[in-house]
Amino acid sequence: MTQTPRAVEAPEPLAGAERLFSLDPAVVHLNHGSFGAVPVPVRRLQRRLYEEQEADPDGFFFDLPERVAAARARIAGFLGTEPELLALVPNVTDAIAVTLANVPLAAGDRILVTDHGYGTITEAVRRRAEETGAELHTVELPLDLPDGDAVREAVLAAVTDRTVLAVLDGISSPTARRIATPGLLAALRERGVTTVVDAAHEPGMLAAPVAPEADFWFGNLHKWAFAPRATGVLVVRPEWTGKIRPLILSWEDHRGYPANVEWRGTLDYTPWLAAPAGFELLDELGADRVREHNRRLAGYGAGLVADRVGLAPLPASAGLAMRALRLPAGVAETLPEAQALMAAMWRRHAVRTVARPWPGGGVLRVCAQLYNRAEEYEVLAAGLAELLA
Repeated sequence: MTQTPRAVEAPEPLAGAERLFSLDPAVVHLNHGSFGAVPVPVRRLQRRLYEEQEADPDGFFFDLPERVAAARARIAGFLGTEPELLALVPNVTDAIAVTLANVPLAAGDRILVTDHGYGTITEAVRRRAEETGAELHTVELPLDLPDGDAVREAVLAAVTDRTVLAVLDGISSPTARRIATPGLLAALRERGVTTVVDAAHEPGMLAAPVAPEADFWFGNLHKWAFAPRATGVLVVRPEWTGKIRPLILSWEDHRGYPANVEWRGTLDYTPWLAAPAGFELLDELGADRVREHNRRLAGYGAGLVADRVGLAPLPASAGLAMRALRLPAGVAETLPEAQALMAAMWRRHAVRTVARPWPGGGVLRVCAQLYNRAEEYEVLAAGLAELLA
């Protein structure tokens, strides 16, 4: 189901939410979807863990595999999956590397991606296709194509008898669209296609993010689940757990998945150990209340910017804390142009936002989190209007 951004009232701020973060008040932070913002109590816990590590490194690392397993179990519970199916990883780019290394590919096989995919994920797939002789096919989804049935049919129309793998976004990063829906994943599975879901934005933003229909599903916890950065998860279907070989051999290799994927010797594991506290904070605040606040504020912000600047809103997937707007033709059509627009918004207006290149006019992504206020989107609109004049 899709919704079109329209004029709506901004939600009331949640009491005390601004005290959870230590963001610079001189900066308008409207790009939560890229790097997130770690709440103060979660950062305090991580600092205590780091001090514990430095007080007795040998003791800390001796017990660490069991502590990581305990954190994994808690995170799996929050995400609604089983601990033995979930591995902790630094981020989704790490997860796609593990995935592509373990999916059999041969010359002549066909891999599907869409033009809404995240750049480094698509590039990783492209490189793997070149290494194996597989063919990469990009499904073009017009920016004004409605979500749901239209997206599903467009992807399925590209499937042939040589299609063995599909790498799809749960929520697309540049365009804030739902692509890998349960119906699409089930249909691909019926056709014998191995499915991989880049769900970088789903943990925390969605109540039940993990797609059991997917062979591989991975997401970041530092965006919407309040975890420290360098915390992500990889979830695989049960039939894959015995087949996963890690990218790096470690002393935990004999334990098999997920421990063999997680252990990296002297990696800093404090973000993983602190990550459950992010989910717990979300629950304390009222996860449904937080999601509703962010959904409404993103809709308000996108509608305001669209009206003030004259931008066209893209079809909006229901329930998301991100919206996307189409920039005018000739604006941010290349990566350097998009980066220049972002830099100009920062230098002239102290606004952190994100634009992504697209032929015929780039895409501006509007995010909302508890620390954002309605008036910040007015600053964004005024700055854009000046730059685009």
